[in-house]
Amino acid sequence: MNNLLEKLNDMQQKAVTTTDGPLLVLAGAGSGKTRVLTHRIAYLIEKNNVAPWNILAITFTNKAAKEMAERVESLIGEAAQDMWVRTFHSACVKILRRDIDRIGYNRSFNIIDADDQKSLVKECLKELRFEEKEFPPKAIMSEISSAKDKLLTPAEYKAEFYTDFRKGQIARIYELYQKKLEVSNDLDFDDLIMLTVRLFKEAPDVLTYYQNKFRYILVDEYQDTNKAQNELIIMLAKEHRNLCVVGDDDQSIYKFRGADITNILDFEKAFSDACVIRLEQNYRSTQNILDAANNVIKNNSGRKGKRLWTDQGSGQKINVYKAEGDYDEAEFIADKMNQLSRDGYKYSDMAVLYRANASSRSLEDVFMRKALPYRVLSGLRFYDRKEIRDMIAYLRLVKNPHDDLSFRRIINTPSRKIGKVTLDNLSAVATRENTSLLETIKNHLGEFSDNLCQFYNLIAELIEDAEKLSIDNLVESIYEKTRYRAFLETDEKAQERMENVGELISGAASYVETSENPSFEEYMDNLALVSDIDNYDEEIDAAVLMTMHSSKGLEFPVVFICGFDEGLFPSSMSMFNPEEVEEERRLCYVSITRARQLLYITCAYRRMVYGKTSPYNPSRFLDEIPASILDVTDSRKNVTEYTIPQAKASTYTPESSLFGFSSQPSPPKTSGEVFKTGDSVIHKKFGRGIIISASPVGNDVHYEIAFESVGTKNLLGLYAKLTKDE
Repeated sequence: MNNLLEKLNDMQQKAVTTTDGPLLVLAGAGSGKTRVLTHRIAYLIEKNNVAPWNILAITFTNKAAKEMAERVESLIGEAAQDMWVRTFHSACVKILRRDIDRIGYNRSFNIIDADDQKSLVKECLKELRFEEKEFPPKAIMSEISSAKDKLLTPAEYKAEFYTDFRKGQIARIYELYQKKLEVSNDLDFDDLIMLTVRLFKEAPDVLTYYQNKFRYILVDEYQDTNKAQNELIIMLAKEHRNLCVVGDDDQSIYKFRGADITNILDFEKAFSDACVIRLEQNYRSTQNILDAANNVIKNNSGRKGKRLWTDQGSGQKINVYKAEGDYDEAEFIADKMNQLSRDGYKYSDMAVLYRANASSRSLEDVFMRKALPYRVLSGLRFYDRKEIRDMIAYLRLVKNPHDDLSFRRIINTPSRKIGKVTLDNLSAVATRENTSLLETIKNHLGEFSDNLCQFYNLIAELIEDAEKLSIDNLVESIYEKTRYRAFLETDEKAQERMENVGELISGAASYVETSENPSFEEYMDNLALVSDIDNYDEEIDAAVLMTMHSSKGLEFPVVFICGFDEGLFPSSMSMFNPEEVEEERRLCYVSITRARQLLYITCAYRRMVYGKTSPYNPSRFLDEIPASILDVTDSRKNVTEYTIPQAKASTYTPESSLFGFSSQPSPPKTSGEVFKTGDSVIHKKFGRGIIISASPVGNDVHYEIAFESVGTKNLLGLYAKLTKDE
C-alpha cells in the first residue's frame, strides 16, 4: 500500500486517503487528477476492503472512462473489472435498460443522435404548420435540450414561460417532439439523464437498490455537470454520502451545453461537512505558461481560487505574433511548424486552437499549399457518413420496430418506388391509430401498396436474423438483403463508401471478439455513445486543428492559439456581458494550459469577414498576461523578434494595450443590445424577423436574419438599428 502512495505528492495523498464523507478536490490543469482518482479507487479496494462492485466512477467521455479503467486495472488487477467506470450517459443507459419499464417505456428503446433530432423537430414544425425560418430547428433543439437539462417536462416548461408567446409556441413543439419520441420508443441524449432521475423519483426501490450498490461514488470533471446530472449524483450519494467530486471551476467552459458552474462552487452548501483539497502542482507545463494562465484567470470573480506551479523550470517565454491579416497569421503558423519539425518536433506534437470553426479556413488553405500534414478534429466522423448512418438506421429499425425516424430514413434507400402520397396515407393511419409506421403496415397488410408490404416482410426477416446471427453477420445480412451493396456499386464514390461499410462490419466483428457477453443491445448503445474526442488518434503524425472547446482534456508539446482578437476572443456576443466574459476567460485558461513546452499566440491588425475587411484590436486577455514573460514579433516592424522591456511591465494596466490599442472596445453603435440566434427582432424597413446566425465582425456583429416579408438578409448591427420584438 505504501507503494501505492509513494509516487503522489502531499495533496494528492490527502485526496486519496480521505475516503469517507463528501470530498471536493479542486484539481488545477495538469495536476494529476486522473492519478488521484485511480489511486483513490485502488486505495478503497486494497486498504479499505471496499468491494469493486460498490464503486461508481463517472466521467464525461468514453476515452476518459476507458483510460481510468485501464489504469485502475494496472494497479489492482482484474478486480477492477467488477466496478462501474462509465460516462454519465452510459451509466444511465445501463440503469434504464434494467428498469425503464417502471415508468412506462419499453426496454428496447433506441438512442437518437443530433441529426435524428433535427429531422424530428422539422417533422413537428411541419405538422404544427410553423415556418422553419421563424423557428430554426437548431435553436429549437437547443431550447428543448436546455429544458431537459433543467428537468423541465413540456408541461413544466409551458407553465414556467406562460407569459412568453414565443416560448409558448416552443412548448407546443417540445410536447409534440416528446410524444413522437415515446411513440417510436426513442430517447435522445438528454432523456438518458432526465428519465433516470424520473425513474429514481417514481420508483424509490430502484433508487434504494443503486444507493446500496454504489457506496462510494467518484465524479470527474464536476464543473461540467448540469442540473440534471448533479441531481442524479446527489440522489445516489444521499444514503452513504461517500461522494468525491473532482474538478476545476477555472475550466468550466460548457455553459452553452447546460453546464452549471454553481454545482462546483456551491458544493459546500449541498454538503456542509465537505472536505476541500486543492491540487496546484502542475506536471504538464513550464512556469511561464502557468504564469500566463494564472494571471489571466485571476481576473475572474466567480472562482474558488488557486495558483498553479511547477518544479520543471520557467521554460521559454510566450511567443506573440501580431499579423497583418488572416493569411499572414496562417503563414506564420505554418512556417513556424515547419521550422519546429526541422528542429525535431513531430507535426502531431503541435495543435492550433481557435474560438470558432470558421477560423480554420485560411489555415487549411495555407497548410494545403505548403503540403503541411494536418487534420481537423471536428471533421466528419466515421459514424456521420451517409452510408454508415443508413446501415445503422436499418440496425435500429430491426432492434426497435417502432422507430419511425429510422423507418423514414431507409424506406426508399435504396429506392423502392414508394411515393409521397403512399407515405402520407400511411402516416395518417399511424397517427389516427397511435401506432408506429411499421406496425401500421403489419396491422393493414394487403391494404397498402405491394412495395410497402414487401418492405415490412424484409424487416420481419431481418428481425428473425437478429435472433440467430452474430452482430457482424447481421450487418452483412442487412447489407445484402436490402440490396444496399448493389445500391452503393452505382455510386461515383462506390469504392470508398463500400470500404466504409466494410469497416463497420469489421468493427462489429471486433466487438464480438473482444466483448465478454456480446449483445445486439450493447453494441447499438456503444455506437450511440461514441464522440469525436473518442476517435482522436495521437499516433497520426499530423498537426491538429481544433476549437478551443474541443481541446479540453488534451495536451501538446506545442500549442498555437490564433485569433486572439477582441471581438473574436472574447467573442462579440459575450464581451459586454461580465458573466459571459468570465466563461471566455476560463476558455482562455484552458487553451493556454494545453501547452507543455511552447506556446504561440497570434492576433491580427485586420481580418476579412463576410467579404469585408475590418480592423481588429488585440484581445483583452493578452493584456492580462505579464509583459515580462512575452516575446513579441510585429509584422509591421522591421525586427524579427523583440522582448518587451521590463519597464513596460511596471506601467502595465488592464486598460492599456501592449500594441497601443485600447483593449476595451467601444460597444457597437446599435440599439445598445446584442442579439443572439433565435431572437425575434424588428427592422424599420424589413419588418419582423428571426436571427438565424450572429457572428463577430471587429467591434460589430454580422446578422443573418429571416424576415417575414423579404426573406433572408445579411446585415451589420452597426447599421441595421434592430430592436427586440416584444
